[in-house]
Amino acid sequence: MLGTASQVPTRQRNHNGYLLRWDGDGILFDPGEGTQRQMLLAGVSASDVTRICVTHFHGDHCLGLPGVIQRLSLDRTPHPVTAHFPGSGAEFFARLRHASAYHETVDLRESPIDRDGPIGELASGAILSARRLDHPIEAYGFRLREPDGRRMLPERLAEYGIAGPAVGELRRAGALDIGGRRVTLEEVSAPRPGQRFAFVMDTRECDAAYELARDADLLVIEATFLAEDAALAAEYGHLTAVQAARIAHDAKVRRLVLTHFSQRYDDPARFAAQAATIYRGEIVVAADLTRVPVPRRARASGEGT
Repeated sequence: MLGTASQVPTRQRNHNGYLLRWDGDGILFDPGEGTQRQMLLAGVSASDVTRICVTHFHGDHCLGLPGVIQRLSLDRTPHPVTAHFPGSGAEFFARLRHASAYHETVDLRESPIDRDGPIGELASGAILSARRLDHPIEAYGFRLREPDGRRMLPERLAEYGIAGPAVGELRRAGALDIGGRRVTLEEVSAPRPGQRFAFVMDTRECDAAYELARDADLLVIEATFLAEDAALAAEYGHLTAVQAARIAHDAKVRRLVLTHFSQRYDDPARFAAQAATIYRGEIVVAADLTRVPVPRRARASGEGT
């Protein structure tokens, strides 16, 4: 959590900024003003960033781009960095990318978003997709889904006498002849659901927010307002803590992270208290420079606790 404020920074909260570490990838979401310094404080180097995702072009979600992009070049980041952003804001991205003079060395690959659906694939095979949200300007939320797989069951492998390189061969081939009989992968393994992550920023309640959050292991979502200011939230295209919690509850989210708090509130505990009236899972009220782990993979139904 590099920054957790909305609209303006406060003494305790920087403008937005979130880095998701996923296997060998580092996805930087919505780098607001001051993100480069927050990266330093959090121990995040420029070379950790492999993708940049911008939900929309309001300043608190993008004014950190010039510093981050120039730092990628200054540190001579050795790998390509893909930048995803709403296509309607391509002119804003171009201005931010070239906001001042510098020697550009990074291989920054622009990937504007113009429709719902998949927008990229990580090295691990996880699919990154986007859906348009309901905000006064074009805004997209993001979802990352790891492919489903299978978990090998040691007791079943032992029962059939399968060990060592034979396990890998069975994974690859799907079946193996052992001791005169054919053993299939399904007989010695169980389904392993792929992990899911969702990132939902400035939006009113909408179907897209629910779809992005569906079955997410970790949902990072804006909760700009408290329930008593629901009218303001609707007017400006934002969520309350209760609305964010309803999305998490209905979408069966495993861990809920609330962020993007209005400076009008001075007690973060109120966000958790209101969200807890709807959502019974784990609630994290985001704070700058804290780390929130993605929950371990959920077991498939029927596998026990």
